[in-house]
Amino acid sequence: MAETKKLKITLVRSTISQKPPVVATVKSLGLRKINSTVEKNATPDILGKIKAVSHLVKVEEM
Repeated sequence: MAETKKLKITLVRSTISQKPPVVATVKSLGLRKINSTVEKNATPDILGKIKAVSHLVKVEEM
């Protein structure tokens, strides 16, 4: 089985004045406050969520 990539996702912009689906997507990634960081595996559903909120987050490969 191939090793999956790990991503480090950081919330760099506020969710204030964002539409409710965008706020829900950020929360589903596990991000709560600005500069909070989570590590996730690079699965298709996570990559889709990141693409939807790319204007609010910074992503780094680990």
